[in-house]
Amino acid sequence: MKKLWFASFLVLAITACANSEINAQINDTITKPGKVAVHHVFTRLFANTNTTNKPGGTIKENSLDKFHDFADKALQTSSTIDKMFDAVTIAPLPAGVKDGINYEPGDTSVTLVLFAPHKNNVSVIGDFNRWVATAKYQMHRTPDSTYYWLRVTGLTAGKEYAYQYLVDESLKVADYMTEKILDPENDPHIPATTYPGLKHYPKGKTTGIVSVFQTAKPLYKWKVTDFSRPDKRNLIIYELLVRDFVAEKNWQTVKDSIGYLKRLGVNAIEVMPFNEFEGNNSWGYNPDFYFAPDKAYGTELALKSFIDECHKQGIAVIMDMVLNHSFGSSPMVQMYFDTSNNIPAANSPWFNQYPTHAYNVGYQFNHESAATKDFTRKVLAHWLTNYHIDGYRFDQAKGFTQKRTCDATGNNCDVNAWSAYDQSRINLWDTIYKQQQQISPGSFCILEMFADNSEETIYANKGMLLWGNLNYSFNQATMGYSDGWDFSAGIYTARNWRQANLVTYQESHDEERLMFKNEQYGNKNGSYNIKDVKTALKRNEMATAFWAVMPAPKMIWQFGELGYDYSINSCENGTISDQCRTSPKQIHWNYFSDSNCRALYNVYASLFKLRNVSNFLPTFITNDISYDLTSGFKWLKVNSDSLKIIVIGNFDVAPATATVTFQNAGTWYNYLSGGTRTATGAAENITLQPGEYYVYINRNADILLSTLPLKLLSFKSQRRGNSISLTWATSNKVNVKIFVIERSFNGARFTRVGTVSAKNTSDSQLTYHYDDKSLIAVKKHKKLYYRLKLVDVDGKYTYSNVVLLNRLR
Repeated sequence: MKKLWFASFLVLAITACANSEINAQINDTITKPGKVAVHHVFTRLFANTNTTNKPGGTIKENSLDKFHDFADKALQTSSTIDKMFDAVTIAPLPAGVKDGINYEPGDTSVTLVLFAPHKNNVSVIGDFNRWVATAKYQMHRTPDSTYYWLRVTGLTAGKEYAYQYLVDESLKVADYMTEKILDPENDPHIPATTYPGLKHYPKGKTTGIVSVFQTAKPLYKWKVTDFSRPDKRNLIIYELLVRDFVAEKNWQTVKDSIGYLKRLGVNAIEVMPFNEFEGNNSWGYNPDFYFAPDKAYGTELALKSFIDECHKQGIAVIMDMVLNHSFGSSPMVQMYFDTSNNIPAANSPWFNQYPTHAYNVGYQFNHESAATKDFTRKVLAHWLTNYHIDGYRFDQAKGFTQKRTCDATGNNCDVNAWSAYDQSRINLWDTIYKQQQQISPGSFCILEMFADNSEETIYANKGMLLWGNLNYSFNQATMGYSDGWDFSAGIYTARNWRQANLVTYQESHDEERLMFKNEQYGNKNGSYNIKDVKTALKRNEMATAFWAVMPAPKMIWQFGELGYDYSINSCENGTISDQCRTSPKQIHWNYFSDSNCRALYNVYASLFKLRNVSNFLPTFITNDISYDLTSGFKWLKVNSDSLKIIVIGNFDVAPATATVTFQNAGTWYNYLSGGTRTATGAAENITLQPGEYYVYINRNADILLSTLPLKLLSFKSQRRGNSISLTWATSNKVNVKIFVIERSFNGARFTRVGTVSAKNTSDSQLTYHYDDKSLIAVKKHKKLYYRLKLVDVDGKYTYSNVVLLNRLR
């Protein structure tokens, strides 16, 4: 009866809007049985809708609108329509298309491609078809039943179109490859100042998140196209959450703050996840769309402008990427979901039904799956290529394993077993890292791993960076408690690593703030009380001195340089609760005006300034490190031919005396507070009051940090047959005497290989060339490092950046 009713209803609708000859053709097909008849009616009708002058009559646009109104009602009430598109067209993918949205020349057509194995049929609904699933918008299926695709035509150039996929006639999802979504629940809460002109959600036409495409989309014109990334072994990373860093919570305001970070001395910003995540108020570790920047922080162009400005200021941008898991609003989760058991379906191409490891949230990716491997590669390429980011920090990197350390349902997990050496995990990360380097050579790969040292050593040797969490030990030291106050695990050589690839931090987004615990739980002895704010800040200065001098990369959590003292578990109402861990936190830029907080900032800035002198790179990546960090009186020595440093400090709450031997006899310079010390080169007994500390260097910092009247514009190296060609360009060369070319096989110890006299003119630009013909270098298959020593007529000098010549293939 329903089929007969709908056929009759459709005839009435068509009669109201089409001529007699077309009606006759359609009436003839209506007599055919069941769904085939209805399918044919729509096919014949829509074959005439885009042409105003057809043989035998016309269909006027206003009449077509009336038909759509009839059809919309029919689609909502008739079960016949539910089965009208079973006859899927089988066709191979058009040449050259890729997953997602493929824009065509002319800006009036796109080809949509959806990876959807095991699905019976998929249609496209959107602004271009009044959100009605018709035969014209039923997608073709590839012969291997893996992909669905459809060409959408008749689009207006520059117009945004919202759309969804109707999967198996029942599930509406956004395109998981989209670069923009509209969210009916969260978009209304995004201020117009953050996202001007945000397209309205198609309310009343569909439900759920929708995807967006736009032909002739305005392109961002990059100002910096040749950014030179800092040496990964000397990264100074500032981790921030846009939401809690600036009151306006958007890219534009963070961009306006880059000058502050530049003055602080950081050379990289690591931004917590900013691809689309569930809601607007989040840390971002609940991702659902991986190719779209979250609109809560602003537009695509605003994000690119922020990255561009960072590069202009010499600062790299690292994206916090979450590929261990995804959340329930992800179309990838929804398309293959077992609703009865509330878990991913057994045939999901991407996800495990149950997590294999502890501490999993959301739904865990199966990184052994070919589909997940392909998806991961696409995500990496998207942000590196389209947004010019400089690398990734991978959240929950230890979770990239199918080795089960939980029971069959993801419970009763063994954390120690999960952390144990896992060759399958090593293999996965080796593949991911190689893919990333193929996409963007030299891009950073930072792992939140926390696995057995034997495994982490392998990653470090391959060139990956690893988080080194020293929060507990540094905080025990700043609070003045001997239990656990040895922070030597923050030194990469203490882990027997050969490569300086340990990213040591005192605080991160995931750890308690040092100052909060200092003020709440700090030790005391007589009048010396660490709970006192001024004293607590001085303790953080001392910890920072040791931390910043340790070779290898460093990371600071936002406002740590100002002694931020609100708990990680602070609630918006002022209370403290574990339930508020990810809640918004108070923003205190006013701390910069406090003299004691400013003193801590100055320590950070001064030590970062030392690390940023290219001449001193060998010091901050050296393996010539010695230390005694076990007692309250601690010392740390680092050595290179460029600079030697010794740090001493008393973390006890009572005076302490220790025997210290400076690296050599002579004058040592108190870097932070001025003055000198004459060292004997032999053992000396030194007494320090609680909280007293010093950073001594073996050269006069005032001379070392002075700027020569020269600007190095470029410095490049290239293998050429029987030599290695070095070229560089400079300007402002008045009073410059010579360039000394230095080579290293490990990036730490350099030797002189030749000199070139400066041309010593004020021309706008001059180029220089030197060929290193040494056989030991030419035949070296591994990496080579070169730097220039720029010497002026007064004997002052500085060093260029270090250039890396990759190994021979």
